[in-house]
Amino acid sequence: MHVEGFFEWLGQALGALIRFVVDGLSGLFNGLTHAGGNFIDGLARTLGMDTSLISILILVIGLMLLYSAIRAFMRASVVLGVIWLLLGLWVLSLVVH
Repeated sequence: MHVEGFFEWLGQALGALIRFVVDGLSGLFNGLTHAGGNFIDGLARTLGMDTSLISILILVIGLMLLYSAIRAFMRASVVLGVIWLLLGLWVLSLVVH
């Protein structure tokens, strides 16, 4: 009889521990998701763009083109730097209103 009580208690303790870990991780990930959503909303509102995935991807592509322009200018390649800069500004002008 004591053996069954021990294993029942052990199962309850293990279940409570697992439940605590799952609830903690759920709260953590919900908080991170909420913070990420607020960040995207604030960024989009400040730039005057939509919060769609396509708009965010176009923003990232435009920023990568500007980064390529900076790298080209640092390598003293003025012509390529101007091309990357114009492409980056053109792409960013599509999403920023």
